[in-house]
Amino acid sequence: MDFLPLFCQLQYKPVLIVGGGEVAVRKARLLLNAKARVTINAPHLEHQLMSWAEQGVLTVCAADFHPELLDGKWLVIAATNQPEVNQQVFNEANRRQIFCNVVDSPAHCSAIMPAIIDRSPLMVAISSAGSAPLLSRQLREKIEALLPQHLGQLATLAGKLRERVKAIPDKLARRRFWERLFSHERLACQLARGQQQAAEQSVAELLDEQPQSKGSVTLVGAGPGDAGLLTLSGLQQLQQADVVVYDRLVSQEVLALVRRDAERIFVGKEAGRHCVPQQAINQLLLEQARLGKQVVRLKGGDPFIFGRGGEELETLAEAGIPFSVVPGITAASGCAAYSGIPLTHRDHAQRVQFITGHDKEGNIAQEWSALAAPSQTLVFYMGLAHAGRIQDELQTHGMPGHTPVALVEQGTRLQQRVVRGELQQLAQLATQVDSPSLIIIGSVVILADKLDWYGEANTLAGV
Repeated sequence: MDFLPLFCQLQYKPVLIVGGGEVAVRKARLLLNAKARVTINAPHLEHQLMSWAEQGVLTVCAADFHPELLDGKWLVIAATNQPEVNQQVFNEANRRQIFCNVVDSPAHCSAIMPAIIDRSPLMVAISSAGSAPLLSRQLREKIEALLPQHLGQLATLAGKLRERVKAIPDKLARRRFWERLFSHERLACQLARGQQQAAEQSVAELLDEQPQSKGSVTLVGAGPGDAGLLTLSGLQQLQQADVVVYDRLVSQEVLALVRRDAERIFVGKEAGRHCVPQQAINQLLLEQARLGKQVVRLKGGDPFIFGRGGEELETLAEAGIPFSVVPGITAASGCAAYSGIPLTHRDHAQRVQFITGHDKEGNIAQEWSALAAPSQTLVFYMGLAHAGRIQDELQTHGMPGHTPVALVEQGTRLQQRVVRGELQQLAQLATQVDSPSLIIIGSVVILADKLDWYGEANTLAGV
């Protein structure tokens, strides 16, 4: 261990920065955020430093470095472009047993400035001991994406609750309380929104309820396939779930992000396996939640766009089961974007319609005259089986047979295929793709000729 990770309380403590350039500005901003008393020592200063000095935020010593400036300081940062000055600062700081950071010179550092993730009072710091600062920053970015913004408020609340939780006699019960508190999505939302009274009520319920007495269900939209399109909130839910109930449209790449020890329950339709009826899925969610588990219902696309999410939540609401929803990128947006097809465009389409290829009874009953109107884009979900009827009805009601169409198979995934042609070919085009596929109809489809960025090699001409 080259450096011991250490968090320093620098509030109102004197700190010296030697240097007045851009780097000094960055270090000063960081130290000011920590409420340190900052002195800048440099003959010439950046405008931002002068502005802070004029506001009384920091002190300026516009002169060359002299050792007396170190007297009484807790920390010094050398940020000049003169190696000999930085060396002098380091030597003098060591002589006085003051921690010193020399920017971009790990050999002359008794303290280092790590990459920081700030969720105050929760802090995460990453350091490579100065060997690879860019790697530290990249790791920070990855971890930053995993940590929700409300964690600081949650940590503050936890600090206020420590004495009350200590009163719980059972050690395991105390641990389970903290686990429930830190994974309580509604409480997190209440804190983020400043709903103090509601948050206090949620805490009171947590303190009163028996561990594992009540679970919850979160509907999570998995997006159209590419795991990179899963939202941050969705990823966090997958990492917290005890049980994940998923269907066929959820990609293996997304499933790989589920917490390793979580139970996975498949309820979709695939070769050799029957589709689980919707009512059975609703009951399954109820049963798992009543066991006190945190349940994630993972659905392809967005759960509220042809995902039956509303039906499942109605069942939960009637049973008094707490629930929440994490939206996902719907297939229309994802597949169109990955095919180079903008759903709206001022020269082509002023509106877009999302249409299901079949209703609850398996029929396709639509207001075809409205769908055949010009200057719009039509997106049919689950429409392959009715492609012939879609073609006939749209043409019958006035849509030209030469209207461009695209069928997107396995949209956003590495296996994505796009078959393009004209409306008068739609029935035949549908035989060239497999489910899941999306049908896009409208003049915007021609824009893929120059906007396709993802699957150029997999785009096929129509028949």
